[in-house]
Order: sequence, then structure tokens, then C-alpha cells
Amino acid sequence: MKLTVKPLKQKDAGRGLAAIDRAAMDEMDLENGDYIVLEGKNRAVARVWPGYPEDDGNGIVRIDGQLRQEAGVGIDDSVTVEKADVKPATSVTVALPQNLRVRGNVGPMIRNNLSGQAVTQGQTVPVSFGLGPLSSMSGQKIPLRIAETAPSGTVVVTDSTEIQVSEKPAEQIREGEGAASPESPDVTYEDIGGLDDELEQVREMIELPMRHPELFQQLGIEPPKGVLLHGPPGTGKTLMAKAVANEIDAYFTTISGPEIMSKYYGESEEQLREVFEEAEENSPAIVFIDEIDSIAPKRGETQGDVERRVVAQLLSLMDGLEERGQVIVIGATNRVDAIDPALRRGGRFDREIEIGVPDKEGRKEILQVHTRGMPLSEEIDIDSYAENTHGFVGADLATLTKESAMNALRRIRPELDLESEEIDAEVLEKLEIADDDVKDAMKGIEPSALREVFVEVPDVTWDSVGGLEDTKERLRETIQWPLEYGSVFEAMDLNAAKGVLLYGPPGTGKTLLAKAVANEAQSNFISVKGPELLNKFVGESEKGVREVFAKARENAPTVVFFDEIDSIAGERGGGQTDSGVGERVVSQLLTELDGIEEMEDVVVVATTNRPDLIDSALLRPGRLDRHVHVPVPDEEARRAIFAVHTRDKPLADGVDLNSLARRTDGYVGADIEAVCREASMAATREFINSVDPEDIGDSVGNVRVTMDHFEHALDEVGPSVTDETRERYDEIEQRFDTAEPDLEEDKVGRTFQ
Repeated sequence: MKLTVKPLKQKDAGRGLAAIDRAAMDEMDLENGDYIVLEGKNRAVARVWPGYPEDDGNGIVRIDGQLRQEAGVGIDDSVTVEKADVKPATSVTVALPQNLRVRGNVGPMIRNNLSGQAVTQGQTVPVSFGLGPLSSMSGQKIPLRIAETAPSGTVVVTDSTEIQVSEKPAEQIREGEGAASPESPDVTYEDIGGLDDELEQVREMIELPMRHPELFQQLGIEPPKGVLLHGPPGTGKTLMAKAVANEIDAYFTTISGPEIMSKYYGESEEQLREVFEEAEENSPAIVFIDEIDSIAPKRGETQGDVERRVVAQLLSLMDGLEERGQVIVIGATNRVDAIDPALRRGGRFDREIEIGVPDKEGRKEILQVHTRGMPLSEEIDIDSYAENTHGFVGADLATLTKESAMNALRRIRPELDLESEEIDAEVLEKLEIADDDVKDAMKGIEPSALREVFVEVPDVTWDSVGGLEDTKERLRETIQWPLEYGSVFEAMDLNAAKGVLLYGPPGTGKTLLAKAVANEAQSNFISVKGPELLNKFVGESEKGVREVFAKARENAPTVVFFDEIDSIAGERGGGQTDSGVGERVVSQLLTELDGIEEMEDVVVVATTNRPDLIDSALLRPGRLDRHVHVPVPDEEARRAIFAVHTRDKPLADGVDLNSLARRTDGYVGADIEAVCREASMAATREFINSVDPEDIGDSVGNVRVTMDHFEHALDEVGPSVTDETRERYDEIEQRFDTAEPDLEEDKVGRTFQ
């Protein structure tokens, strides 16, 4: 039966599986676990696996890069599939690489890795051995050569197969001693996680013109000649180019900027010409230019004459008078705006593809790729790590798995005999990565996409905020709902709010609410302290604002938090003597919040206790359009705040929180926290003064915070908000409320009711 080849899902790669759609399985009378022969240019044997639901009835077989290479087929090619009669192996002799030195019996470990896999004499099979001395990076597999099988031909390794290790290293086992097998590719499409759409675009631009140029001739158009991959460092631009080169049977050459630069006149251009000439001779070919901004900067801004000439040479090579033939150029950069604009037009780089920061699903796929060959303990939950690694790019996640592996290695290091050239096989079998290893690794890794502005998402939930139920509900509607119920907002043709201003007296819990929002919204969190942005040099303060919002857009969904926003967004035209920097920062903030560039999934939360000082243009709808008053807590809210702050304190039976809430009129959240702290301190002081130092450890469990201690605390800590202050904020709230009602808010409110 002829089926179309498609790539396998990342988590299933490297196991010798062929996922076939159920209709084709029924037609060929195949069951899960049967063996099939895939016939392309060569033959390969694989084990059948039920296909994915989206493939049903489409005549698709999904195999990984290793099997595609063995069968000599590419993605979207047709392959003949037939049921195979494969015998179980009684014994298999494997040859280890020369640089792998293991003492003891590694047979059981190899058998576990190869169990259920079909192997042929002469074949190279990648096997995961473990960590540390055996592999230079976590998850890397070791290529074993199958030296001999009994019976001969293609056999299946079972639990009863005897595994023997050949005395000859794998390098000395000639491919002629059995069915020849190509070396496994370094990078395949299954090694790229979270970039399915981008990969599809790259394949469409590169594979189609190379494999089927007749399609473009029929349409009467020139095939695309260049792709520019851009995005933050570590997202997988170079990896994608490597995978494309491996998957397509094309000549692949790379240009590294600094290598072609020469101090001699004309030599840099000559080296560039030579690369393209060589590619043309070996066409179809791919020329990959990594970090293209280093050799093709904007000519008007560069100081050196060499750079200008190299840019001009590159322009003429890519789209000059001479035909380029079947040579496609892939450029990669993380500074796309630094490239000469003449390169970024059709005929040179026809398409620019952004390789962005991965979302939760993307991070899960990347983690599955990197942990595929790692001995993970069952307690590790990949989904939870994918959820908690906001702002991590592929390179960060690779580092996370590598560091986890190193932590596991440190645990068993005392058992290793480092002076011996060989590692004991029993010690290798014990190697396992525990959940604690991954948690420890997480502590030492900062997400590189957010490195300059990264703030650890606070461990504050809505439960940590006492009272303020109305305020919490408003924040949920503004920030959580657009992220969680995007389809409802789309159906209502409703745009999410751009920003929220929390205002109220000092100590009422504005910053605490912002922390809880960042945690509950499950989004990236960028905290900006106003005065940090101000710089004495002209233009630097505005640049700081621009960079914050650029990072936020790259790493959406993001909450950008401005604490004490009145310090950088004061009313303009007040004639301050700050060289106008404050006014320029306000103008920059206004354009970022409601300018031409869209803010997708970016919400600004600002706090202030002086809303009267903020520029009125910032407070209009479309900018900080939700004004949420965080009031002085009433009795019920004070009771809730006392409950939060005494939750883990050893209270005596006589402590009446209701009575305390009644007696603390005018106290804000910070005052109540101070009362609870002072009461605990009074109890601690009394205990330490009444007990001998030797007995403290034994009797500390008997300490209790009593009502008397709270009485003492109330005498020490007074209310920080006066009636006059409260009235002033109530007036501000009335002023905001008398503005035109926000119809969008009413509309969304009715929808959810």
C-alpha cells in the first residue's frame, strides 16, 4: 500500500515507530505492535503505532528522521508499506563507539533501550545510555553499530534476546558486513519543538522549489530565493536551518560573518563570491548566513568601508545581473532592524519569519525533545514545568535539562571511580533524574528572553489578599478573562482593556494586588520602578520605555507593572526643571499604550496614591482605561485581613478577630499587618525573657499570641489614614465615576452573567 510520509510527533521520535492512520491499518490487517517494511529508495523496518486522530483516512504514515533516512525518503514523499514477517532475535552483537569505555555487563541496559525495535546487521542505532561521562549533553544518544544478529536478516530485540558486546569498536565494523545503513542525521524536524507553523513556512519556501521546480514553472513565477529568520537569541533559528539541510538532500554551506572579513582590499568580497560559486556548482544548494547583521549592517550607519562593500557584494549576489540558479539563502539574526533595508525586499529575502518565544505548548514540546533520551523518574511532571517556565526559550530549556542531569550526576559522583578509565555498568543503571534535580536547576536559570527586565513572579495568590472582593473581581475581568476566554471576547467583537490604574491611600494593598494578578494570570511579569527609567542623557529614558514594551510584546502574554507611576507620568506643562525628560517619558508612554503598534496580550497595571498628579491623557479610555479604587477596608475586609496575617500564627483561644476588626476603624492592610507583627513580637519578647536559654528549644511549642499582646500592639500602632485623606480619595473616585460610562465593560459584564 502506498502512503504519504509525514514527520512524527517529538515525544515519539527515536523509538523506531511508524504511526499509520487507522483506516490504512484496517485495510492492511495491521495491529498495534506489528512490524512493517517501508520501501523508498532503500528499505527500513519499523513497528506499527496507531496514527494520530487528525490523520484518519488520509493515507499517512508518520516516521522520524532516522527511519526517513534509512528508507531514503523525505516528508510528503510516497512510500510503499507492507506487513513484515520479522523473527525475534536470539542474540544480537553490538559494537560500541571507541570513546565509550564501560566496565561490567551493559547488555541489560542496551536490551532495555532496544526492546521491541527491529534491527539489521550493519545498522547504526542511536541508544540512550545515561549521563555524565558518556555524553556531552543531556539527552544525547550514542550510536551503536549492529555487528551480528542471530538469526540473520532483520530481527526484533525482545526481553529474552542475549546482547553481546563486540571486541571491535563500532568504527571498525564495516558497513559492507551487512545491510548498509546511513549515519543518523544530527538534527531532524522531530528535534524542533514548538515551531510547527514556522517550520511549515520554511519548508514551503525551501523544499518545494528544490523538489518540484516544475510547479513554479507551470505557474510562471520565479521560486522564492531567500528566507530571513529573526527572533530573540536561543529560539531555534540556527537549529531550524540545520534540520532543513539534513532533511533535504541538498548541498549545504554556511557563512560565518567574522570568517570572511579580511583587512586586504577586495578579499572579503572574493570569499563571499567563492561561497556562492561553489553553491551554484553543487546546486540545488542552501547557503546559510548566521548572524547576518554582522556582515550586512545598514550602510548609512556603519563606519567601516569593508562592511559597505560586503553588503553591496551580497546584494548583487542575491539579486544581481547573474542568475543565481537553484541556490536558496537562509539568513538568521536577532537584530533584524540592524540589517541593510536593501536586503529585505522581494527577490533577496522574500519572506521574513519570526521565530518567537515559545508558549506553554511549545515549551512542553521542547522539553519532550530534550528529555527523550534521559532516565527521568516518574514523579517529574513535564506539563507543570512547561507551565512554570515563562519567558524560557529553547536554549534555556536545553540548559535546564542539562543542569538537571548534572545535579543527578553530582548525587552519584561519590560512587564513581574517577581515576579508572572505565565506568561501572551498575552505577550507570542507577542514574535517574529526580524531581528535586529539576527544581534545583530551575533556581539557577534566568529566562534569556526576559533577562534585562525579568522579575520572579511573586508567590502571592488571591487568598493572600484579605477583603477587596470588588477590586479583585474588576482585575479578574480586565486581565484574566481576555487570556482565559479569548473566544468570548472575539465573539463579542470586544477588545481587552489596555491598562488598569489602582489608586488609593498608602498601605491599602495596591502592590499586593498587582503581584496576585501576575501570579493568577499565568503570564510573564515585568516590573518597572519609575525612577529607574529616568536618565540624564537625552533620549535614553524614552528608549528604556520602548525596550520595556518591546520585550513585553515579544513575550506576550505579559503584565507590565508600573509602581508609583506618578513619579514618571506627571502632568505635562507644569514647567518642571528636569530638562523636559518627564514630559518626553509621558509622551513615549502614551504612544506605546495607544499608538500605531498593537499591544497583543499585553496589559499595563499601574499603582499610585496620587492620581491627581498623573497626566490626564494617560487616564483616558484606550490607555489606563480602568480606574480601580483600592479603598480603606471596612470592618468585614479588616476581619479578612486579620485572618490572612494570623493564618500561621499560634493564637491563644481567647483571641477574637471580630473584636479586633471592629476596633481598627481607619487601619489599612499595612497597619493591620504591623499590628499582627507587633503582637507576635510582644509574645516572643515575653517568652524569651521568661525562659532559660537552654530550655527555649523544648518549650517553644507552648508559645501563644494572646489578646493582651494584641491590646499592646494596638496601643503601639495607630491608623495611618485620617478622615480627611479618606474623603479626598472618595472625591477622586466620584470624579472618575461621573465620566462617561464604559459601555464595553457593561457589555462584557452582561455576557458573563
